[in-house]
Amino acid sequence: MSSPVVNGLSVDVEDWFQVGAFEGVIDRDSWDGLSDRVERNCAQILDMFAQAEVKATFFTLGWVAKRHGALMRRIVAEGHELASHGWDHARVFRMDRASFGEDLKKSRAALEDASGMQVRGYRAPSFSIDQRTPWAYMELADQGYAYSSSVAPIVHDHYGWREAPRFAFRPLPWSDLLEIPVTTAMFAGKRLAAGGGGFFRVLPYAFSRWAIRQVNRHDRRPAVFYFHPWEVDPEQPRVAGAPLRSRLRHYTNLEVMAEKLEQLLGEFAWERMDILAHREAGQAVELAA
Repeated sequence: MSSPVVNGLSVDVEDWFQVGAFEGVIDRDSWDGLSDRVERNCAQILDMFAQAEVKATFFTLGWVAKRHGALMRRIVAEGHELASHGWDHARVFRMDRASFGEDLKKSRAALEDASGMQVRGYRAPSFSIDQRTPWAYMELADQGYAYSSSVAPIVHDHYGWREAPRFAFRPLPWSDLLEIPVTTAMFAGKRLAAGGGGFFRVLPYAFSRWAIRQVNRHDRRPAVFYFHPWEVDPEQPRVAGAPLRSRLRHYTNLEVMAEKLEQLLGEFAWERMDILAHREAGQAVELAA
């Protein structure tokens, strides 16, 4: 029998008040006065990973790294990769190249200062690299990033680049920079979001099992899975002023997320995103002009 495909495991490290769903009702200037729960939630996740004997990549906001140096050092000390999630969860398609470049530099400096580890990977907040931001890859390449995992090749009301390849691709003909999109599965000729986050938390576990098996067995490619620390925290504060759709997306099934994650970690093989990127480099396609 062939060996199992090893999938990419990642955590998008942001606190409950930093999510895109609440960006219209929670002002950034208020963040320092809100209940900080990211360290306790990440500690739970690190313990879970240790129990399952898996390693992952923690795509972390620079804002968080600056305030939680001990957590950054623990992540690295336990064998996980620390990578950038930008400074304060600003979406890339709302920046220009210059401001994006400053955001990259500021977040990387905070992560490297806190951890002592070189940062080579990046994930855009809310998967916000798409057809509107061709300059984003140029800036990532110029700043020496090895890979990005910033594309959701689907249609979504908050993000998505429908025409992007489903698996690893090189966005620039003159650079080795690799883009590794979050996982999609195929059904009736349509792409379905299947890479984790709210889709994993809200939908039955059987859907994610089916989707990852399809990618592993049919496509013979690794899945890319992500989730957030606040998703294992059913006791987090409630944001009453947020739109109903945002509240439903954010709070549904928080109480079962940890149990579902434990099942997922035990059922499939997992590794860090930088190791996955190294393996996927040989199968990457060139992005069509």
